[in-house]
Amino acid sequence: MATTFQAGGPGRERQVQAMFSAIAPRYDLNNTLLSFGLHHRWKRAAIDAAALKPGDRLLDLCAGTGDLAFLAARRLDALGGNGLVIASDLNRAMLEVGRQRAKRLGIAHRVQFIQGHAQAIQLADRSVDAVTIAFGIRNVDHPETAFAEICRVLKPGGHLVCLEFSRPVSSRLRRWYDFYSHTLLPWIGTTVARDRTGVYRYLPASIREFPDQERLASMITSAGFAPVRYTNLSGGIVAIHIGAKPVVPSLSPLPLDGGEDKGEGVTPALTGHSS
Repeated sequence: MATTFQAGGPGRERQVQAMFSAIAPRYDLNNTLLSFGLHHRWKRAAIDAAALKPGDRLLDLCAGTGDLAFLAARRLDALGGNGLVIASDLNRAMLEVGRQRAKRLGIAHRVQFIQGHAQAIQLADRSVDAVTIAFGIRNVDHPETAFAEICRVLKPGGHLVCLEFSRPVSSRLRRWYDFYSHTLLPWIGTTVARDRTGVYRYLPASIREFPDQERLASMITSAGFAPVRYTNLSGGIVAIHIGAKPVVPSLSPLPLDGGEDKGEGVTPALTGHSS
């Protein structure tokens, strides 16, 4: 019998991680089949948006089996220098698949794997030039905490690139996508892939509950990023959000007449972290 998944509540994270551990060996093949190969194009667009430079350190959160991390590693290889990709994920089984893939691809020297939580990143303040996260922020219990952590570890002027499923722009595409996600995808998962973990019911449920493009942009802005912009791909089925960590905190205008300041001043530290 397939696992019944509840979208929220206690134990959600354990259940999600158990599902991903179960599908780790066939995760990459399933992604290709279920996205009709489009996920490769979406991930290349995300790495383009990261605008990497020679010698950059990039943190790939919720790295899974390493697809995005490996694209970044190849880009850094082509740029030259001593750039490094840190691939972080909570799921040990996914990371182990990623480690083996990195060795086979000959890019293990560019990728460091660490097991860790997106809500408590195991890196120092201002220690990376860019952070990417692809199709993972939905699986984090408190995305706002993860975005604040990302802002903390980014160097001033660094960028967050978040690739995630979103809301299709046209009503016709939304109807088709709803049918695919909530009817066809679970059928493929249970009948063709013979999945019994419930992951193919969890995925569309998590997409439906997740903030749309504008609300996600607002959440990223609230974590201290400015400016924040997004680009729709495949009609809005997915979107890339890009947020910059400000180089300096915002300052209010100083009084010109020598009079008393009205209480404005330096903007408070972002989300309680130094920046």
